[in-house]
Amino acid sequence: MMVEIKIDLEKCTGCGTCIDVCPVGVFELREGKSAAVNINECLVCRSCEAQCPENAIEVIE
Repeated sequence: MMVEIKIDLEKCTGCGTCIDVCPVGVFELREGKSAAVNINECLVCRSCEAQCPENAIEVIE
């Protein structure tokens, strides 16, 4: 399944919520911002998208 994760770096505050809620470890912080580094592991559960307090993440199937 092809999935794209868009992170709006202008909105991202680097709070780490996406890291905490992702069950498979897709995200890590790089230079104080979220980065989807293990995108092939994404389950498309959309937890990151739903829980991001800044609405900075969009999961596209």
